[in-house]
Amino acid sequence: MLEAADATRARRRTAPPTWLVLTLACSGQFLVVLDVSVVNVALPSMRAGLGLSAQGLQWVVNAYTIAFAGFMLLGGRAGDLYGRKRMFLVGLGLFTLASLGGGLAQQEWQLLVARAVQGLGAAVLAPSTLTILTAAVPEGAARARAIGTWTAVGAGGGAAGGLVGGVLVDALSWRWVLLINVPVGAVVLAGAVCWLAESRNGDKRRLDLPGAVLVTAGLATLAYGISQTEASGWTAAATVVPLLAGLALIGAFLVVESRTAEPLMPLGLFRLRVVASANAGKFLSGAAMFCMWFFMTLYLQNVLGYTPLEAGLALVPSSLAVLVGSKLAPRLMPAVGARNVAVLGTVVAAVGFGWQSTLSVEGAYLTSIMMPGILMMLGAGLAATPLAALAMSGARPGEAGLVSGLVNTSRTMGGSLGLAVMSTIAAARSAASGAEGTPGALTEGYALVFRTSAVVLLAGAVLMLVWLPRRASASTTSAS
Repeated sequence: MLEAADATRARRRTAPPTWLVLTLACSGQFLVVLDVSVVNVALPSMRAGLGLSAQGLQWVVNAYTIAFAGFMLLGGRAGDLYGRKRMFLVGLGLFTLASLGGGLAQQEWQLLVARAVQGLGAAVLAPSTLTILTAAVPEGAARARAIGTWTAVGAGGGAAGGLVGGVLVDALSWRWVLLINVPVGAVVLAGAVCWLAESRNGDKRRLDLPGAVLVTAGLATLAYGISQTEASGWTAAATVVPLLAGLALIGAFLVVESRTAEPLMPLGLFRLRVVASANAGKFLSGAAMFCMWFFMTLYLQNVLGYTPLEAGLALVPSSLAVLVGSKLAPRLMPAVGARNVAVLGTVVAAVGFGWQSTLSVEGAYLTSIMMPGILMMLGAGLAATPLAALAMSGARPGEAGLVSGLVNTSRTMGGSLGLAVMSTIAAARSAASGAEGTPGALTEGYALVFRTSAVVLLAGAVLMLVWLPRRASASTTSAS
């Protein structure tokens, strides 16, 4: 007994302070989310520096998000099986090395490969950041505050991307939106090696590697096929073959998931109405809202002539609106219900996208950028929290992490495929104007994208109103 007590006291003496564990976990999460948005402001400079094609420009974003979405569930299970600290280190190491490779890239393919490896590293890293945090903080109010901080840091990473990217591109070059991750990643890696404690579930589950490879390959092939329509049209072999191949890979993924004993995505979860409907809402919202930053940045720089820094500053109000919406939603949910808040947020975003579709070659900042941007992102923030809470309300205790991963995967997959579709729509509309590449033609393409996104969001609002359950558990309506 005395020896056991001594061992317990020794562990307590060597345990790192909670604030340090929280700092390390949140730093990893910040880097992962930041890199989804930070490259947007740098895209025109990347195109000029490496001679990227329009399709290549789209894949700078999609290579990261598709790998991130496709391997995220696998990353979470790897942490359970092999250790959360170990996977944190592996994921952050991959992410940091890929950032170095992308920052030094001399050709388009090198940059795209680096972005895909970054996404893989992020998929391994991201799930571990939350599980490390929850293992270090006792259940109760302290854990709730820690998770709230983690959530806010994630939202802040997405919101800060435009500003950080603008500062780095203007002060240094586009390469530094990737190279900046190297010293930051090295510091966080060193801190994690020294201070994080290892934890794992100790179960005997196997990793569903075939499922992860199939879903990622299927999404990437589908997105490639969609992007080919810009140059070849919908009926050309260059388009039809990858589209059919992508659908076949997704079909094979569903077959594997239905037959394997330990699937990456248990299909039985989608028999639960609340899980299926919330994930469908997340997918449609992601498809429309993810492209907002991409096309707003291109409009600001390619049409209005903003510098990267000016573009980043111009998007600060809409970035802050995401945070406001995210904080406002939990206050509204107990009074009007999670479903109604999700529908309200989606409709507000649709109004913002509709307003944004009136943009012009000489748009004024207040009416063409700031106000519609605030509405779009305020709506996004309002809708995100209730959709996630509703999905989680359908999860049994042992499935909470899996359902959380599904929600993030649905949003990111929707964003990846949505960006491929919207990029094709913009390019086709610009080409049809007869003056492709001019500010006027580009504006017409961007305007059509925002109109299309508004229609998608309205369809999503109707789906949520009809399909989401009217009532959820008490824990859902009181989520914060």
